[in-house]
Parts: sequence; structure tokens; C-alpha cells
Amino acid sequence: MGRTGDIKGQRNSSTLLLHLAFPKACSQSAKGFSRLAKARRHQIQVPDPGLRRRWRSFSWRLEIGGARNPRTLDDDVSPPSEEPETRFSTAVDGSPAAGGSDFGVLMPTTPVPTSSGLRLSKSGSRSSKRTCAICLGTMKPGQGHALFTAECSHTFHFHCITSNVKHGNHVCPVCRSKWKEIPFQGPLASELPRGRTRGNPLNWPQDDGFMTILRRLPRVDSSNRPHHLTPLFHASEPGVFDDDEPLDSHTEATNDSQHGCIKTVEIKTYPEFSAVPQLASEENFFALIHLKAPLASTREISGQNLQSNLPASQTTRAPVDLVTVLDVSGSMAGTKLALLKRAMGFVIQNLGPADRLSVIAFSSTARRLFHLRLMSESGRQQALQAVNSLVSSGGTNIAEGLRKGAKVIEDRKEKNPVCSIILLSDGQDTYTISAATGSRHAQPDYRSLVPSSILGGSGHQIPVHAFGFGVDHDSASMHSISETSGGTFSFIEAEGVIQDAFAQCIGGLLSVVVQEMRVGVECGHPGVRINCIKSGSYPNQVVDNGRVGSINVGDLYADEERDFLVSVAVPPSNEETVLLKVNCVYRDPVSQEMVHLQSEEVRIQRPESLVAQATSIEVDRQRNRLRAAEAMADARISAERGSLSEAVSILEGCRKMLAESLAGRSGDQLCSALDVELKEMQERMASRQRYEASGRAYVLSGLSSHSWQRATTRGDSTDSNSLVHAYQTPSMVDMLQRSQTFSPSVRRPNPPIRPSRSFPARPQPR
Repeated sequence: MGRTGDIKGQRNSSTLLLHLAFPKACSQSAKGFSRLAKARRHQIQVPDPGLRRRWRSFSWRLEIGGARNPRTLDDDVSPPSEEPETRFSTAVDGSPAAGGSDFGVLMPTTPVPTSSGLRLSKSGSRSSKRTCAICLGTMKPGQGHALFTAECSHTFHFHCITSNVKHGNHVCPVCRSKWKEIPFQGPLASELPRGRTRGNPLNWPQDDGFMTILRRLPRVDSSNRPHHLTPLFHASEPGVFDDDEPLDSHTEATNDSQHGCIKTVEIKTYPEFSAVPQLASEENFFALIHLKAPLASTREISGQNLQSNLPASQTTRAPVDLVTVLDVSGSMAGTKLALLKRAMGFVIQNLGPADRLSVIAFSSTARRLFHLRLMSESGRQQALQAVNSLVSSGGTNIAEGLRKGAKVIEDRKEKNPVCSIILLSDGQDTYTISAATGSRHAQPDYRSLVPSSILGGSGHQIPVHAFGFGVDHDSASMHSISETSGGTFSFIEAEGVIQDAFAQCIGGLLSVVVQEMRVGVECGHPGVRINCIKSGSYPNQVVDNGRVGSINVGDLYADEERDFLVSVAVPPSNEETVLLKVNCVYRDPVSQEMVHLQSEEVRIQRPESLVAQATSIEVDRQRNRLRAAEAMADARISAERGSLSEAVSILEGCRKMLAESLAGRSGDQLCSALDVELKEMQERMASRQRYEASGRAYVLSGLSSHSWQRATTRGDSTDSNSLVHAYQTPSMVDMLQRSQTFSPSVRRPNPPIRPSRSFPARPQPR
């Protein structure tokens, strides 16, 4: 019979052939593939539409290497017509070619569902036969690693997939097919119904390295409701988290041999005016205290490491204990969770062998994925496997996640010099806040979300750097958590920015050169009195009838700067007046030695008379920054009352004041950037809907940045030029470049909202 043949004459026999061949092909792939391919070559028509649809679905699955659509799609959904777009999402492909660097070899590989279901490239399908989709290591029999082939035909290292299952993931990491049987490590016949176990039915030779040890999962109930399974080998958590991995004594000795930073903190002072007439007095005279942290003896993140998968140098900085508290509620499903895993992979890859990491995942409850673990080569591999096993479901219990994260820090037996918590959530706490509020009109007590053990009190304050993800998160609670703990709040408006946001944060945490800094201020003239200290969110106090003051600055990143304005009363005097004496003490986190700096003096001349004098541009610049921050806070209060027009007017008035100031008239870069930032806030307050969606979070993130004088991520900062935020340090810039080099394809070319350019205090380092 010819290629086309007599279709009518073959209709009955072809229909019978396909009815017989289709189920057989599912179980006997080689024979089934041959029959189906032959039927397709001869263009045999199938009269039954349902059968044709299943035919197309099956043949499409054959073309993409047996991958299945996610289970969220209907089984009878037709595959894309003729030539489906088959590709990995950028959040999936961990190959060096995709990211432009070699870091991808250790990255998690969670697929991103799209409207057409999961799409795999043909090359990716072929390479998956040689590469484990979990650790991205090569898979060849005889290399000493057992291999496991799942019922969906995808193969993994046995130890990788059992670790995946151990953390509660019962779906294929590649095609998201839900498995009826899962691998487990070791015989569990006593735990299985009727002692059921089975080995590999194909009876491969033992030296081939293939292994199939299965455990059948319970069936989903007939109502199709999700069946919550208890993860295998997920032992109950200990009552005390004192199982942190011991610190490497050799690394500590290496760090101590460096004797910390070569240079010390730099202190500069600027009076508002250089001179005041002898007979004149000033009731509100400003003096500026400028601090600048030193760089470490060598750069923590060198340019040559940008194209390498080697971690940052560990010999010139203080190692970190980092706890990440991650929202995996149902709203994080799909692309959000995939990009979160990719961002966490970047964090894991850039931690050094002396740094320790623990991950807390929370939804309706919270669980610790693994103890505080050194990020050695094996530690990073295990951390990546645990993060890759995350699945999304349930509600949002931020308080429980933070409580467990704080417990990891509180119970640890050994401590690295630097410690911090990173919190990410895309929703609102539906447990603690709603239960504590009671009345619908009561003001939420956001402080109840923060465990008392990390609020300072009797112990050392642990900063929580909070990241609000998307437009549905509770920015007020996230800002409150960060503010009360001494951390920063960042607003991640676009999904693709999450890795850059994490990169900027750890770029700072991995460069701490100053700890427990305390600035002391003492009046240098008997008649001088301190009125107040403008220090933003940093605690300060004025005692001894205005004669003595202090500021608790805490930690500083390498090359980070701080500016504080002190208002003093200046009495008449006929000689040069020493207004203030400024001293500073802090701990070097590497050598653990206390560093005491000699006091700097703020002096003014006292001539008999003055014709004219100019205000210090440095003082005026910082006064403008404080005025802008106050305007943002006032505008937010008005917006929360429902008066958006009043809020916009407050911001407009501040913009005019900045333009008329000395720094504004001189074209100061800070004033120009503040003006752009205030204008962006005005645009985000154009309507109630716009304010609720992004305006509130944008304003709160700006307030956090200015109050702590530390960089935060704001809005949809997908353009690399817009990432030059205020207060960025060279370490942050380097880490951002590393992130952008690693995955440039994640960024969107046309962000929906143009982000404002916050002011850089100095030219961007090259």
C-alpha cells in the first residue's frame, strides 16, 4: 500500500491497532514507539476525536523526551500545535551558557510553569540523560553513584532524589509529574503496608550503578483535595537547636592572623558656619559628624572572581551566621518559588567555607530545612538539594517562621562574629496578627511578629533584613519587623529582581568591618549645650543637662558612611570656641579587639563682626536629606488617613524647598536624586489603587533606607543603571555585578514602572 493508502479501507483496522498499541506503548516503550511512529508515517486517520487528542498528546510527549505537563493542567489538554516552543525557563537552566558564568553548576533547577505548561528543550531533554537535574552533576554508570529512574522516565542520582523526597517533595523535579511510588534509602518493609517493597524489575547488573527502591504513596481521596503527606525521613525537630556545625578552628586562626582591617574608621566634623560673631548667640546651630568605615586589607569580592564559582575570600573579613526565613505559602507557587530557589542558590554559592547557613521555610507552620551548616563544598551541595525540594502550600505564618529562625541563632553552641536573618514573604500574616488584633478596627501590633530574643534587650540585637515580594505583601508589617530589629526593608516589585535584592544584601553582610560602634559627643565649652541629635533610626541619648551625648551605630560594612547632625546652643564668646569633642569606639570583627579613636573637635572662629558667610555645603546636604525623610513620613501618614492629595502636596512642598536650598541651587547630586525620588512617590500616590499596590511599600522602603543610611531595593529595579541606590558600598556593587553576570537573561527589558534613581553619595566604583 502506498504512503497515503486507502484511508477508508483501513479505518477499522487502524482504529483497532491504535486502541491496542496506545496502552501497550505506555508500558513497553520501545515496541510502542515503533508502532505509533509507523502509524504516523502512513498518515492513518483516527475517527474518534478523543483518541486523536490522546494521540497528539502522546506523540508530543515522545518528541520532548517523555516529559509530562504539570499536574495542574487537565490531562486532556492538547499540546501545542505543530512546533511547540520548547525551552527551559531562565529560572531552570543552570548551565554556564545560560548564565554566562560557571556558577550554574551548583544551582537549583526548579522549572517555571507557564500558560502552556512546562516546556523543555530537546537539547535539555538529551542532556538530562547525562546530568542529574538536582545537583547538575554528571550521571554515568560505574562512577560510584547509584542512579534512580522514576516512573516518568527521568533519571537522578539516588542520593539526590532520596534527599529531595526526604524534604517532602513527591513530584519529579523536571516534569512535575506526581509520583505514585517514591525512592527511599534503606529497607522500610516494616513501615510499608503488608511489608511491600520491590527492587528494580529490569534487574540491572549491580555495577551499572542503577538503583530503584520504591515506596508506594497513599492515594489522593476521591474529592480531589490535596492530600498532605508526612515527608519520609523528616524526623521531628529537636527541642533545642544546639546542633550547629562546629566552626573551623583553622579558618579562625587564619582570620586572626590578618589582625583585621589595616585602617580605622575615619571621622570628620563640619560646623554649619565657620565663624559666629563674639557677641552673637545661636540657639540651633548644627554640626555634622561624618563617619567612614575602612576597606578590608584586600577586597572581599575581587573582579577576577566574577567569572568563577569560587567563593569570596575568607581571610580578610568576618565569617557570617546567616538564617534565611522563606515564605513557601500557596501564593508562592510557580515562577515566584522558582526564582526564590534560584536566588537562594546564588546566596549559597557566594557564601564561603567559614560562613554558616540555616534555612527556615514557613507557610501555615514553619520547619527548619537543615541546621546551621558550614558552606563547604559538601555543605553547599546539601543546602542546594534542600532548597530545591521546597514546595508551596498553605497560609502565611510569618511569626512562626521568625520564631524558629531566632531559635536557630539563640540556641547555637558556637557563634560567628556576624549574624543576621533574611526574611522574605509575599503575603500577610494570617495567624498572629489577626489573632492578636481581635477587633477589626484595632491597630495591628506588628511587634508581636518579632521574637523578643532578637530585639536587643539583654542580648545582642539580630537585624532582620525583610523583603516584601510582589504587590500583595504586608509592607507595614515587614517594615515594622525590620525597623524594630535593626534591619532594612526592601520592596521587590518585579519577580526578576529577587536575586539582585539578595545579592545587594549579602554583599554588605559579607563585608562587615566594624561592630558595636558607639559615638560619643561631649561639649567643649562650658556654655555649649546639646539640644538634640539627628540620627535617624540609630538610638541616641543626651544626658548631664545637655553636656554629653552618644549614638549607638552598631555594624558598618566596608567603606560604608554615616552622617549625624547635632544641634547645639552656642553662647557669646570672645575667643575660638570648641563646640564638640567627638570620640568613637568599636570592635574589629576579625581580631575581636576594641578600637578607640582619638577625639575630633568641632571649632568655630569668633570675630568681632562678620559681613557675610556661607553655610557649609556638607551640613546643608544632610539637612536636606533629613527634611526629605520627614516629608516622606508625613506624606505616608496623610495617605494612610485617606488624604492622598494632602500627601502629594507635602512631597511637592519638600521638592520646592530642596530646589531653593544652597545645595539645590549649586546642582548638588544628592538634592537632584532626592527630587527624583520624591517625584516617584508622588506618582505612586496618584490614586488609592496605585498607593495600595506599590506606593506604600515604595515609601516605606525609602524611609528604611534613609533612616538607617543603608541601601535597600525599591520597586521594579530591573535596569542595571537604576540599581545605583543610595548608600551602596563597593562590596554591594561587586555582588550585584556578580548577580547580573550570572543570570542576565532574567531581567525584563521594559519594566512597568520607571524606578527613581536614588542618590549615590559618591561616584560608582568601577
